[in-house]
Amino acid sequence: MTVRSILRFPDPLLKAACAPVTVFDDDLRSLVTDLLETMHAAPGVGITAAHIGVLQRVTVIELSREDGARTYINPEITWFSEDMQRHIEGSVSMPGFTDEIIRPKAIRLRYQDIGGELREAEAEGFLATCIQHEVDQLDGIFWLQRLSKLKRDRLVKKWEKAKS
Repeated sequence: MTVRSILRFPDPLLKAACAPVTVFDDDLRSLVTDLLETMHAAPGVGITAAHIGVLQRVTVIELSREDGARTYINPEITWFSEDMQRHIEGSVSMPGFTDEIIRPKAIRLRYQDIGGELREAEAEGFLATCIQHEVDQLDGIFWLQRLSKLKRDRLVKKWEKAKS
């Protein structure tokens, strides 16, 4: 188990789409373990392999330690509800900065588990928001892109000022 370095916005790798996982082996299991440890250290509730510079479609989400971590390999959202919800989002790649995003309240997804088995699931509420956020990242869409240009520009300006 290793806590890995997290890429910081505006690293260009955060805008890269991730490749599908094709090999389900010990290296993948190690990556998932490292992602969980890195997410706990950040701290955060979700992380993708892209956040640590590994461009593979892998994400780990843990809303609470009691419920445990969920691992999604090659996730694909197959349905979005028409009902929308607002939630404050941020990123382990931009710690301390958040804003409100509007996303569908419920989703269906298809993914593979750590052993490569194809699975389907439904999610709503906060879990649906987290999955959509992380799938966006796997597609090379950083959460700021879901904000209006005005909000995005303001947040980026604050981020740049805080870094200097």
